[in-house]
Amino acid sequence: MGWVWKERQSWRGSYRDEAGKQHTKSFKRQVDAKRWVATEESKVVRGDWIDPAAGKVTFAAFYADWAPRQVWLSSTRENADLATAGVVFGDMQLRSIRRSHIETWVKNMAARLAPTTIDTRFTIVRGVFRAAVADRLIASDPTVGVVLPRKRKAEAAMSIPTNSDVATLLDAAEPPDRPMSRPGFTAYVALCAFAGLRRGEALGVQVGDIDFLGRTLRVTRQLQRAKPADVEAGKNLVKAAGDIAVVVRPPKYESERTIYLPDELVAVLSEHVRQHTPDGEPSRWLFDEGGKPWHDNLVDYRWRSTRTDAGLTAKLHDLRHYFASGLIASGCDVVTVQRAMGHASATTTLSTYAHLWPTAEDKTRAAAAEMAAAVLAARLPAQVEVTRSRQ
Repeated sequence: MGWVWKERQSWRGSYRDEAGKQHTKSFKRQVDAKRWVATEESKVVRGDWIDPAAGKVTFAAFYADWAPRQVWLSSTRENADLATAGVVFGDMQLRSIRRSHIETWVKNMAARLAPTTIDTRFTIVRGVFRAAVADRLIASDPTVGVVLPRKRKAEAAMSIPTNSDVATLLDAAEPPDRPMSRPGFTAYVALCAFAGLRRGEALGVQVGDIDFLGRTLRVTRQLQRAKPADVEAGKNLVKAAGDIAVVVRPPKYESERTIYLPDELVAVLSEHVRQHTPDGEPSRWLFDEGGKPWHDNLVDYRWRSTRTDAGLTAKLHDLRHYFASGLIASGCDVVTVQRAMGHASATTTLSTYAHLWPTAEDKTRAAAAEMAAAVLAARLPAQVEVTRSRQ
């Protein structure tokens, strides 16, 4: 129970927090002292009382204490460190940071970074403030209501290769006049285009993951360049081609899945195994050099060379969009595409590819076209007979 009393020329209010600690504050008016005591006591009763001294820790200090406890991949921690190091309020106390400070930071980034990059960094910093709220260091999240630069619509930002483009890329993957420049890269390009694998997922395929008779591929791992934190931890490390350290991880968003392969891709993969890795254990890497798997730099270099020879500017990830667009064009529903792409949810699939699905106008027009075609097909023979009888 709080109380208010007069002391010399001021009124003092006092209450006890959840731990029994007393808090006192002076006011010029009795009514203000009573209002403050009532407000703070109600916060204690509701369980959302915040210690006024708790928010004195700086943003940078709180992040340094909080980040090591997060269950992050090394790449995620690296991105988080980069985002939080670039804020303009790192040395400010959490309780002093206002939405205006966040807006200033976003405005500064807008002059030099892409909207997608800003969105990623903002999301990380917002997570820090939400953690501070959850720890009851501050009462509210100052990032609420901050407007970010508008990102391009998916249909404008996405580039989808045509069938002709993919054919050209496959032809250029292993140039006949330079057969040893990119050995085995045709199968890699085909796997990305006709199975929709991410770069690291394709690198992580082992021969035993492919059921050539059942025409399926089980995606259970990915390979990523090892970060210093991965090397220090020493877990799941593998020496890739050129003795580059890579780490073996589950697929992104834990998207383990089975992909149903077309006969044409099975043929390409079979020929690749026959030429490049015909013998060994099922756990041998599909794409390897001397028994060591490829790594991301090797793939990126070969991809740039391939698209240069093909006269195209496509990104490797565009082949994944090509695969998704083909599924949608063939009438696959959202859940089917989600599972094939390894998305965390159907929402992710829709937010990425919604513009590729037929609209209500398309469906209406197609339905009307079928109706008209059926009617006209039945009507035209009758018109021919009428015309003949008149003649």
